[in-house]
Amino acid sequence: MVKIPTRHYQQFDADYARPVPGEGFGGWRQAEVDLAPAHTAVVVMHAWECGTMAQWPGWRRCVEYHPRALQILREVFPPLLGAVRASPLPLFHVVGGRDYYSHLAGYRRTVKLAGPSPRYARVRKDPVYRQLEQFRADRVFVGRHNRPDVRRGFARLGFAPEARPRPGEPIAKDGHQLAALCRAHGINHLVYIGFALNWCLLMSPGGMIDLGRYGVLCSTIPEAVTAVENAATAREEREKAQALWRVSLNSGFIFGLTDFTRMLQGLPPRRPARRG
Repeated sequence: MVKIPTRHYQQFDADYARPVPGEGFGGWRQAEVDLAPAHTAVVVMHAWECGTMAQWPGWRRCVEYHPRALQILREVFPPLLGAVRASPLPLFHVVGGRDYYSHLAGYRRTVKLAGPSPRYARVRKDPVYRQLEQFRADRVFVGRHNRPDVRRGFARLGFAPEARPRPGEPIAKDGHQLAALCRAHGINHLVYIGFALNWCLLMSPGGMIDLGRYGVLCSTIPEAVTAVENAATAREEREKAQALWRVSLNSGFIFGLTDFTRMLQGLPPRRPARRG
């Protein structure tokens, strides 16, 4: 057991003497909590290599967080993942978007461990559904003129160089597989990094909502994530702030990069993997 500082949000007590009772909540607080390294793993999720602005300008026009993600990959991932890999904590990778991973041994071992993932029967799409779906694609996200670039970019999706799995590191594509890895490694607490916190890391297969259904605590490191923003929030990254509140309230804890790295560096070094 080790101690680590954390931020958490105190969602009580609403003060009904105020015009807005919720303004009585305690808000963000700092504390020191216990963390069990033997039951904790780091998850890199959707840290993709997505090409350049010159290659896919239409993709960048509808996904504005790419420059922030590239900066995090360049500045945060190398030292953080180096510290994780030198520590006893397992490092898992969650993939998606297209198949750029099924040939890797880390994924094949996960499939063998987890067994077949559940298949969900889709509801039938009627003509009105398809019209509404097309309306959203054209006018909500990603925009008709951007779609060709997004389609071509996704066809070449892969691991960002800074986030590429090392041989032997487990890879999962959904919650079923990631939960199997958790059970096999004795993990009940996952610390997520990657892109984007309020979208994929929360809602995609293998994300926090998914793993919460298996009883896993899901935390994050603010410096190692970014979020999908809108025109009103992008300047101050308010959607990222809102997503950190959601993580604290619903999923786990907020660990600062320096605190988490220092904790990793204070652990006994990782034992070399056995051969054969």
